[in-house]
Amino acid sequence: MSIQTRDAIAGFIATDPQLTTSEAGRARFYARFGQEHFRKEEDGSFTKLETSFHHLVMFGKSAEHAAERFAKGDNFIADGYVRTSTYEKEGGMVESEEFVASRIGHDAARTRYEVDRSPRRDAVNASSFAPPAARSAPATVGL
Repeated sequence: MSIQTRDAIAGFIATDPQLTTSEAGRARFYARFGQEHFRKEEDGSFTKLETSFHHLVMFGKSAEHAAERFAKGDNFIADGYVRTSTYEKEGGMVESEEFVASRIGHDAARTRYEVDRSPRRDAVNASSFAPPAARSAPATVGL
């Protein structure tokens, strides 16, 4: 069986995240995110370029979890896909790209946090598939 791959992004939450609900009752997480860019110079040094900003969205339970765990300034890594969206701005329609994340987590290379490995109530059955070490006591990760 081949390795399954998806698009992934890394960046920082640039705006206060918003959690809204659709008419159908589905949760939607939205935030603008920034990505820093660098150019490697001939001498081996790096020059910081202009930061780009983009749209990040999530839906359903994942959106609810993201809204609970992420705040402006947090560094993250997410996987999902890019899609084109259209929205109204200043009386006209604007077309832009957004990253639709299916999973998101804090960037371990840039974030200090503690991991709670106790089983989640909604994932008790899924934890039986994890190796014993993954079901042990909390651990601290960070730089």
